[in-house]
Amino acid sequence: MQKLLFLGLGVSLGFLSLIYPIDGYESTGIARLLYVQKAVNSEKGYSRIPKGALLKLEDIKLNLVSCNGESAEDMLVEDKAFSNEIKKVIPHGNYSLTALDMTDPSNLKYAAYNENRGYQPGSVGKLVVLNAFFSELKKLYPDSWDKRTALMRDKRVASGIFGTGDHHTIPVYDIEKDHQVKRKVVASDVFSLYEWLDHMVSVSNNGAATVVFREVMLMNHFGKDYPKLTDEEALNYFKENRHDTLTNRAHRVINQPLRDIGISENEWRLGGMFTHASAKYVGRKDGSSATPKGLMKFLVLLEQGNIHDKESSLEMKRLIYLTDRRIRYAQSPRLKDAAVYFKSGSFYKCDRVKNPSCGDYQGNVFNYMNSVIIVEHPNGKKYMVCLMTNVLNKNSAWEHLNLANKIDEIINPEV
Repeated sequence: MQKLLFLGLGVSLGFLSLIYPIDGYESTGIARLLYVQKAVNSEKGYSRIPKGALLKLEDIKLNLVSCNGESAEDMLVEDKAFSNEIKKVIPHGNYSLTALDMTDPSNLKYAAYNENRGYQPGSVGKLVVLNAFFSELKKLYPDSWDKRTALMRDKRVASGIFGTGDHHTIPVYDIEKDHQVKRKVVASDVFSLYEWLDHMVSVSNNGAATVVFREVMLMNHFGKDYPKLTDEEALNYFKENRHDTLTNRAHRVINQPLRDIGISENEWRLGGMFTHASAKYVGRKDGSSATPKGLMKFLVLLEQGNIHDKESSLEMKRLIYLTDRRIRYAQSPRLKDAAVYFKSGSFYKCDRVKNPSCGDYQGNVFNYMNSVIIVEHPNGKKYMVCLMTNVLNKNSAWEHLNLANKIDEIINPEV
């Protein structure tokens, strides 16, 4: 995010909790999954995890594969009755929303409210990086999913300057000592590609997102030579190319995969990397923006198995499966038994000269909060919501939670 320098102004970017099914350590090598799995299986248990967070890898499936021959655009046709019910619970103010009841894939119900209004997406933009990563990964090994997962598991890369400067911590688990700490990313950190992806999506670490963004650029440039690329060779690539050249390449390689799956520039774009340190090599371009419809098209394509291929779509869904403390929209008590796949982002600014009490997620200059969620209830009710707001002087985290309760009550009144 671009640095904002205003006297008396506060700025924050959002975060969320741990993700990926907790039985995934053996297949991914993500160390912190082993820590959580041990905690869940211990005598004390693990109270941070609700019932809906205990799905296994094999339980996570794509819900709209039967519709994968249809375009996402054609599937998002407003159901007037359903849409009217949803609109009744949306408060006055700067709210935009799309919702899709996919309980019955042959009878989808779509609701839209200000669906084409653009917002600063905040950390939801990390899904753009996730999409681009899997796009480049498929180019490397178009015919072998096993080679793709092996690369994610076995290739380890250093943070360097790209991963530094974020205040969000990451969980670092020492398997031999059976000890986990939460700390900031440092330049000497070395993790597997799988772990960098997990840090990017799970705790929404900006440094990890920038490292993954960097690797997308490297995969795109070096192609078949990427798997053996050293950290030194990678850094030389950035040192030896012009700043404007790298900026233009970054913008192209990160956004083109969205265009390739049918999401337009007006519907969703990412302006650049997520840490200030990365600006030494790569600048920002055109800013970041997203619409609720653009986000919903992404979720539909994901559930169809149409983001690059079915294997990529399923793995991306696993990476956004929420398996720890739930926040914001996902914190709704009505969802405790449901599996939720979630990404959230906030971006707010407080003018403390006007209001010294301006607090977290209550910006009085701007107050963006965005929630992208897939909900799967045990009774078979399944739906998706993309909520984007910019409501000043209100705690957006609570606003999203309250709206989550109301929407769930409409779609799943049995709870």
